[in-house]
Amino acid sequence: VDVHAWLLLDDHFHLIATPAAADGLARALQALGRRYVAAFNRRHGRAGTLWQGRFQAGVVDAEQWLLPCMRFVETHPARAAPAIDPREHRWSSLPHHLGLIVRDHPRYWALGNTPFERHAAYARFLEQGPDERELAFITAATRRGRPVGSPDFVGALELVADRPLSPRPRGRPRKLALT
Repeated sequence: VDVHAWLLLDDHFHLIATPAAADGLARALQALGRRYVAAFNRRHGRAGTLWQGRFQAGVVDAEQWLLPCMRFVETHPARAAPAIDPREHRWSSLPHHLGLIVRDHPRYWALGNTPFERHAAYARFLEQGPDERELAFITAATRRGRPVGSPDFVGALELVADRPLSPRPRGRPRKLALT
C-alpha cells in the first residue's frame, strides 16, 4: 500500500492510499488492527477497539480529487478545533508535505542535481553496503552516546561543549603516592 496522506486522531484516523493489489488496503488495515491495536491495548492496560467502528473506504479520482482529498485530511484538525494549527499537528502527513519534518541534508542534495539523480546515487551508495569497521564504529558510538566523527570533529565538539566527549580509560584513576 502506497500511503499518500494520513491523519491520526484520538478516536479515528484518515488515510489516503493506493493498494498494490485489490485486497491490499483491507489486508493492511487488518494487520494494523491485529498488531498495533493489540500492542497499544497491552501497553495502556485497556481492551477493545481503538477507533470508531469498522474502516470505511472509497475510491478517489486521482486526476481531479487526490489533492482536495489530501487537503481535507490534513486540515481536519483545524476544522475539529479551530484553535489548532494543522501544521503543528504531530500525527499528520501535512508537516511532511510542507517540508517541516524531513528535510534533506545538503550532503544528500550534493548527490545530484535532480531528485532522480539523488535517488539513483543514494541507491548505489546503499548497494555498496557498510563495511564491518563502519558498522562497529557507529554501533559503539550510538550505544555509548558518543559523537560519530573523526578525532578532529570530536575535539572541536569538546571545545564547544567544554567537557570531554572521547572515551576515557576504564577504571578509577590511580592515586598519586604521597612522599
